[in-house]
Amino acid sequence: MAHSLAAKVWLGGAILALLICAGIAVGVALSGREPSSKGEIIILPQPRYDSKTSVEKALLERRSVREYRNEPLALSEISQLLWSAQGTTKTLRTAPSAGALYPLEIYVVALNVKDLLPGIYKYKTQGHKLITVIKGDKRAEICKAALSQSPVKDAPAIIVFSAVFKRTTAKYGERGARYVHMEAGHAAQNAYLQAVSLDLGTVVIGAFNDDELKRAMNMPKEEEPLYIMPVGRK
Repeated sequence: MAHSLAAKVWLGGAILALLICAGIAVGVALSGREPSSKGEIIILPQPRYDSKTSVEKALLERRSVREYRNEPLALSEISQLLWSAQGTTKTLRTAPSAGALYPLEIYVVALNVKDLLPGIYKYKTQGHKLITVIKGDKRAEICKAALSQSPVKDAPAIIVFSAVFKRTTAKYGERGARYVHMEAGHAAQNAYLQAVSLDLGTVVIGAFNDDELKRAMNMPKEEEPLYIMPVGRK
């Protein structure tokens, strides 16, 4: 009798635990939260859609800036730069993409950014957020991969562009690779002009060791790095 009662109590407890777990899973799904296995999520400040700097003024002032002051960047500035490069505009993006296939991926390497711990983060345009890839200061590895160029060494933040070429070449064949390179140029120019509006400096760097940069950034196998853009105060 005692064994029967104990078994019933155990069974009831097990059922209750299952129900609680099921309720948590449903709650997570309904809330739209992502599984923790994908990394910590940082919701970025909403981007601004207007400024005192005209497009013409930004074009006039755009320069490649390789030296930066030893001052932190604001998270809102990082937010604006990422949005300018690949942010959502209604249902599309800020940069044109062949077939609207969007092969680009964008990372930010935070080194001296207010309200953002040092580390590598991947930008997700849907939801305008960052996903933590690696925590900690990875400047030395990335600088080495970038052939020890001083802008990479000195910048408080670095934006890294990569691409999954097969997203585009699956539709357009070998010519699709050209379209991916064109798109990277569009996105990088957007970031250049946004930097002018924010009174920041940046430069496009294409000289780096691909394999070393991929390892340092912990990029998936299917991604290929295209650009490095260090950013800082002029």
